[in-house]
Amino acid sequence: MQQRREFLEVLLGLAATGVLEAQTRSGDMLYRTLGKTGQRVSAIGLGGAHMARPGEDGAIKLTRSAIDRGITFMDNCWDYNGGKSEEYMGKALRDGYRQKVFLMTKFDGRNKATAAKQIDESLKRLQTDVIDLMQYHENIRMDDPDKFFAPNGPLEALMEAKKAGKIKYIGFTGHKDPAVHLKMLELADKHNFHFDTAQMPINVLDASYKSFANEVVPKLVDKGIALLGMKPMASAAIPRNNVATGIECLHYALSMPTSVVITGCDSMDKVDQAIEAARTFKPMTKQELSALVTRTKDKALDGQLEKFKTSTQFDGTAQHPEWMG
Repeated sequence: MQQRREFLEVLLGLAATGVLEAQTRSGDMLYRTLGKTGQRVSAIGLGGAHMARPGEDGAIKLTRSAIDRGITFMDNCWDYNGGKSEEYMGKALRDGYRQKVFLMTKFDGRNKATAAKQIDESLKRLQTDVIDLMQYHENIRMDDPDKFFAPNGPLEALMEAKKAGKIKYIGFTGHKDPAVHLKMLELADKHNFHFDTAQMPINVLDASYKSFANEVVPKLVDKGIALLGMKPMASAAIPRNNVATGIECLHYALSMPTSVVITGCDSMDKVDQAIEAARTFKPMTKQELSALVTRTKDKALDGQLEKFKTSTQFDGTAQHPEWMG
């Protein structure tokens, strides 16, 4: 219990002196600074995997509605829904919508040639000349950081794309084990490379099991790397199992030192929930956070509600190794 209190105190202190202190509000939406980039982005991000589920027309309508209501951070990936997520988002960002958003997508290539090919394909699908943030997807194996920095590896493709004006910022993602993220940060230091962002699960269960918030987040804040929180509801497992409500999940993640909390929205109701969470958000107190973590601890300890940590169910690159090249 004492260790949990200290962990929450550290995170609350980091949040209070960082992104939360500098956040602003416009209408119902909150806006925060993306690490050292200086970019202002919505504190809620639209998840690219879910937005494609209603089909092309539904995805376009959902995406534009989210933007019209203040969500400016767009999440996506080269492999989501066989490329349909990027295609639908590209169509949604026509007619002036591209200028209203900060566009992020991810790639799976583990060598220079594959990474470069996927970056170019994402640009084409998204119908844009430049992607604001490109991230190395599924940093989930202990050798993934080594592959990123290897000669003729993905970093070389990223730097060439950045020099050519195809991308602006570089980050990495992962959902498996904080140890892999820590190795990536260690290798970045050795190579004198600064990541702009890092994406990972931030939710009430994570606080008690293989905790990214506990092990990785303080290092990100210290290095000025923007924290992108994902899976705030553990792929819907938290509300589905009556562990916490969707709003509680989003308020918890927003209370962490997150620049953006990316949430999956496959319906207008989910967009409504995301906007409502931003509208009603007030940073949770240490007592409120401690009570929520304590209440959910028993459901967290075996990791069964965070299947992305304990199984290969969410590991696209494990199911499709050809994506890595």
